[in-house]
Amino acid sequence: MSGRGITSRARRGHTASAIWALAGASLLAAGAAEAQNAGDITVTGKRDEVSSPKYTAPLLDTPQTVTVVDKKLIEEQNLLGLRDVLSTLPGITFGAGEGGGGFGDSINLRGFTASNDITVDGVRDSAQYTRSDPFNLEQIEIVNGANSVYGGAGSVGGSINLATKRPMARDGAVAAAGIGTDNYQRLTLDLNKTVGEGAAFRLNLMGHRNDVPGRDVEENKRWGVAPSLTLGMNGPTQITLLYAHQEDDNTPQYGVPFALNAFNAGPLPGVDPSDYFGYSNIDKQDSTIDSFTAIVEHRFNDALSVRNLTRWQKATQYLIVDAPQGTFCLASGINPYTGAACTPRNSFVPSGNPRGNVRDTANDILINQSDFTAHFNTGALAHTLVTGLSFSNETYALDGANLLRTPQGQTFILPTTTLSNPNPVYTGQQNFKPLSTTDSEVKNRAFYAFDRIEIGKYWELNGGVRFERNEGRAVTTATAYATSGAATTTINPPAENADDLFSYRAGVVFKPSESTSLYFAYGNAVTPSQSTVNGGCTATSTTGTANCNLDPEEARSYELGGKWSTMDGGLLLTAALFRNERTNFRVNSGDPTIPQQQLDGSSKVDGVALGASGLITDHWSVFANYTYLDSEIEQSISTIAVSGGALDFQKGDPLPNTPKHSASFWTTYELPHRLMIGYGATYTGAYTFNRASATAALFYTPDYWVHRAMISYGIRRSAVLQLNINNLFDEHYYTRIRNNATSGWATPGEARNAVLSVSYRF
Repeated sequence: MSGRGITSRARRGHTASAIWALAGASLLAAGAAEAQNAGDITVTGKRDEVSSPKYTAPLLDTPQTVTVVDKKLIEEQNLLGLRDVLSTLPGITFGAGEGGGGFGDSINLRGFTASNDITVDGVRDSAQYTRSDPFNLEQIEIVNGANSVYGGAGSVGGSINLATKRPMARDGAVAAAGIGTDNYQRLTLDLNKTVGEGAAFRLNLMGHRNDVPGRDVEENKRWGVAPSLTLGMNGPTQITLLYAHQEDDNTPQYGVPFALNAFNAGPLPGVDPSDYFGYSNIDKQDSTIDSFTAIVEHRFNDALSVRNLTRWQKATQYLIVDAPQGTFCLASGINPYTGAACTPRNSFVPSGNPRGNVRDTANDILINQSDFTAHFNTGALAHTLVTGLSFSNETYALDGANLLRTPQGQTFILPTTTLSNPNPVYTGQQNFKPLSTTDSEVKNRAFYAFDRIEIGKYWELNGGVRFERNEGRAVTTATAYATSGAATTTINPPAENADDLFSYRAGVVFKPSESTSLYFAYGNAVTPSQSTVNGGCTATSTTGTANCNLDPEEARSYELGGKWSTMDGGLLLTAALFRNERTNFRVNSGDPTIPQQQLDGSSKVDGVALGASGLITDHWSVFANYTYLDSEIEQSISTIAVSGGALDFQKGDPLPNTPKHSASFWTTYELPHRLMIGYGATYTGAYTFNRASATAALFYTPDYWVHRAMISYGIRRSAVLQLNINNLFDEHYYTRIRNNATSGWATPGEARNAVLSVSYRF
């Protein structure tokens, strides 16, 4: 579906705060003083296209569920970061963001992971980092269903594309400033300037900081700059150069101890959602993103055009974490994970990885993609054909270490703290000890073709194929320390994986009228053992986990749906029935004599998606979605294990992190006197996680609602004052849950917070 887009705590001092506040006050005064002409607030209409040229039809005629969140919708709700935007959409949940790929965005879409299915302007962006700010985004596009044919080596849940801002053929600028609860301070500038004939320059700037609402320690600080230049806007050849740089200085958010088992269901008793279980004087998440893109487009005539995109991007992250992992004892003297008696009561003994872990990572990608678009007829058939070539090379380097070691490199018992009031300051010894390295590379070469065939007035065929060669290689080392302090480094054999992949998608569209479409679509997803550069496949194993020589996983999606453009094209209504199924995902062999995993796992999700987006009247807009997901694990262990008498106790369970019901809506209404009000809510239903044993029961997270409200006032025509309140009723809920048999955690949702901002157009 297409769409338009309180309590502050005393924290460590920031001398910049006064400057930010002064700048915001000055901008507000300027907006009030300089705006001369009265005018109404207008509601921006919906976008009807996805930015990638691989989509050969407008959204109304695309046989797939596509949700477009544009910058207007993002600004109205004051959404910051990719997770904030996606959290307002149904069918999407988030993982704990830790593990082999590193700390960052961990996304589940329609029951399946989509963390490696993120693209920027239609090309891969598979590094795992936190995409924290939308200051340079035009819109975010969520395409549901099998997506390998579009981005390569993908999954069955769907893909997420971030469309960046480009220069426009008009002059204009928008400056905005915001202040709010929890030390919220923000400044942005979006400046577009035409230069001579057929050229335009655009500059986006951002500076931001805030404490995380409802938390005692976590804070986010960042700044970014994104200049872009387009030449030849009025001619057949157009060249666009884009650069983006962003630096973040954040506190990694792991949250509080959390368990779903027979002895506890939720956050541990006695734990306050604001408590910090890491070490505030050690933990950090510093990241830097640099991206340069060159796009050359040439139109030979009305029937033939070509576009070439080249991008180099580097994402670095220096991360030190102290997750809430260790041994817990409740005030009642019970271990919340085992149910056994424990001492001392009301205690937390930090221990084990990832406590004190250091991850210094760098992701580089160089990609070149060419798209050829042709419009032609073959007899009575009208074609829109897109063919393309893509070449990408991704590298990943990780230096792993630990700070909480003795001078000889040994682990030690960390200080015990109270469970109900943990001490977030560490005063013990720190010794930086390297532990591991990873150097990996993934090369992908692809050819693809997409065709939209219009058959008379009522029928269309829409499909695509992709052939690709995916090659991955990773070399890892591990360092161990003797009691004397002597270090021994082991270089593991290279882990290599290479596969030829074939992806496809086909759909048929029936158009009973110009404003209506009915469709059926079918597609596949193919996932090799090394589909992402963040790590590698497992080359050798004594426990049945090797997978470098395993065939790719496969998945399929089916979708039957309809779209209706009504209200003179202002409102788009969508409905779809779908099935996503993984037919052969990897599972351990279950036999110590068989080192390689087996492709015996299977699961499915049957679902319903409903949506409405656009204008109900000239003054009333709506953006609403509902998703129903009925998921099932059909087999979770190998056939070898089953034949040996093993019990597949997860068979029949729902997929983890997959709520059956979820919904969201956002609506705005334009009132007289340049006033606009907005209100929205997001509902996330209960969901569960994989059972750890045959005797373990399924425990579900509580469902929850989060409400948002907005009111804006037009100060003449050029300035708008806007107040946003998020989590209006201060709902207590948890996201990004890591349910573990001995030590789990979850991130509390943000507490109620408010932001007052002003934007000035000139």
